[in-house]
Amino acid sequence: MTISKKILGGVGALGVSLLTAMPAWAQEAAAAAPVPNPGNNAWMMTATILVLLMILPGLALFYGGLTRSKNMLATMTQIGAAACLAMLIWVMYGYGLAFGPEGNAFFSWGKWFLSGVTSDSTAATFSDEVISEYVFICFQMTFAAITAALVLGAVVERMKFSAVMVFTAVWLTIVYFPIAHMVWAGGGLLFEMGALDFAGGTVVHINAGVSALVACLILGKRHGYPKEPMPPHSMTLTMVGTGMLWVGWFGFNAGSELEADGTAGLAMINTFVATASAGLFWMLAERISGHKGSALGFCSGIIAGLVAVTPAAGNSGPFGAIILGAVASVVCFYAVSVLKPKLGYDDSLDAFGIHGIGGMIGAIGTGIVYQPFFGGPGDGSTAMGAQVWIQIQAVLVSIAWAAVGTVIAILIAKAVTGLRVSPEVEQEGLDLGEHGERAYN
Repeated sequence: MTISKKILGGVGALGVSLLTAMPAWAQEAAAAAPVPNPGNNAWMMTATILVLLMILPGLALFYGGLTRSKNMLATMTQIGAAACLAMLIWVMYGYGLAFGPEGNAFFSWGKWFLSGVTSDSTAATFSDEVISEYVFICFQMTFAAITAALVLGAVVERMKFSAVMVFTAVWLTIVYFPIAHMVWAGGGLLFEMGALDFAGGTVVHINAGVSALVACLILGKRHGYPKEPMPPHSMTLTMVGTGMLWVGWFGFNAGSELEADGTAGLAMINTFVATASAGLFWMLAERISGHKGSALGFCSGIIAGLVAVTPAAGNSGPFGAIILGAVASVVCFYAVSVLKPKLGYDDSLDAFGIHGIGGMIGAIGTGIVYQPFFGGPGDGSTAMGAQVWIQIQAVLVSIAWAAVGTVIAILIAKAVTGLRVSPEVEQEGLDLGEHGERAYN
């Protein structure tokens, strides 16, 4: 028999008398076996499915619409297959490396193949509540899956499918799992430093964005870039994907509280307003730069706002989130439209320009909007300057770890399978050359 604290609180004096009448061993068992709160558990199951929606079909449609039509299915297939591989690796050893029972500052170990996890196992939340450990494992699994898929936005239209799979397996192992441990696990380097990352500004976005930049630099430019026009083949599909990403992001951000409480509500409203602000400010930046406000700009701004608010979702007031979304959107616009052409790298779908740059702004900006005089939930115990410096250190560690790890992962993939498709396949399109099918017949 197990009796949770919530149940004891509800039954009053009768419940207490029944408990004290138990033998000592039974009282210890009751106290030592917390039961998942059904409401929190149900919310976290819902949030997990929402993050899956972000990958398939959200990210697949968003990225697929931005490519040329001859690479539409190849792009979607790479995203789906990389996400599936990440899920299997997560269950085999990823969860153990990120959240295992033993560990140091950089990684953990244990629970290989989820050994010892049962339907009765629980994972602690940020209060005295618990949720099912299986639910927590699934939730974090979707984060690993989408982060691996995000990296691919920089290398689409020219990277072999086999290379994508090898790269994904190695990259998750040496880049994603250690950074997730460092930021989110007790004992992790950045966690112990006091870095604030509510839902993955460093773990997901800086990690994916920096890795994307390194990967595309090593891979090289697409044939004809930048002389040949390579516009998105379907902004309609990209807009649909954008909407699905925004909807799914509520699971991403509000779910990271691990409870259906007021902080989850704060993360929810911040995910609304930061994103709305960013979508409009990107179009405003286009207008100021002498262009028309575009659907592509609107979609890009939406994603930039979502990226920037991710680390700040539960660490900012709504007004701070609006400012953060606006600033990130404008800076990302110039990173994509000015910096990228000037430096000449071929980040196909602007994974670095939006996720990398937006993630850095969001992570560092969290140290500012967290403060109570900005409406944030901070208690003022850590001065703004000190918190911003902690955030900067977390960003620098994430950049360095992701960059070095990605070089290793991409070189291993090159040695095993080769990186690029042949010039003939690239010209024909990866849909036919790699998968033997067309998106449009």
